[in-house]
Amino acid sequence: MDYLSALLPSAVMAAFFIAVVRVIVRTQGGAAKAKEDAAVDAALARAQSGPQASGAAAPTDA
Repeated sequence: MDYLSALLPSAVMAAFFIAVVRVIVRTQGGAAKAKEDAAVDAALARAQSGPQASGAAAPTDA
């Protein structure tokens, strides 16, 4: 019975891992996918546009 007690924790962890992966795969897409994609596209556009010039002068350590 020692082999059973040695294999049981690994089998339980594998089952939970498979369940987590299935949940992640199932939640991809859906009704909120377009909204999430739009938010990511907006963030990428802001990041790629470079630093924005604002009305206030940037502080300098002179």
